[in-house]
Amino acid sequence: MKKIQCEILGLSSSPSTGGAYAILLKEVNGFRRLPIIIGAFEAQAIALEIEGIKPPRPLTHDLLKQVIDNLGATVMEVLIDELKENTFYAKIILEVSTLTNEIDSRPSDAIALAVRAQVPIYVAESVMKVAAFIPSEETEKEPLAAEDFEKYEKPLPKSKEAQIAALQNKLREAIESEEYERAAKLRDDIQKLTNNN
Repeated sequence: MKKIQCEILGLSSSPSTGGAYAILLKEVNGFRRLPIIIGAFEAQAIALEIEGIKPPRPLTHDLLKQVIDNLGATVMEVLIDELKENTFYAKIILEVSTLTNEIDSRPSDAIALAVRAQVPIYVAESVMKVAAFIPSEETEKEPLAAEDFEKYEKPLPKSKEAQIAALQNKLREAIESEEYERAAKLRDDIQKLTNNN
């Protein structure tokens, strides 16, 4: 089976799916993107780890990583290997001594574990062919769009410096009120604006 290494490009809420989230994977040596709908808990677990925010007590995926480590196993990679009836399937590849084991998993749990173990995420080429897309170049090069700011209570100022300052204030408030998903999105928006300068 040919597999394609991917990285996490972003997480976003998806109103059309009743409060679920979408994780967007991008192939490392290519242009294709693979969106996968995941639950809010898994999205939060992935976002917290990516942003380096450590909760006071371990989340389920932190606990799983600790158990794997304490049993002397190593997470080698995760592989999203099937798509059946619009549902993605994944495997966590573990190595214990010289033996390799494959554990069935939901992609969201596999990815949450992969970011904690800092291992590669692979997608089967057959899945990429069916479910991935190539974005238009115009979309990739656009600066942060006005509709990206609709979720904020007050309209943001016009200048980039003022927008960044306003977003940083909102980020501080989100972290203080433990709204980690919102904080992760705000950090992404700040980074977009900073990179467009």
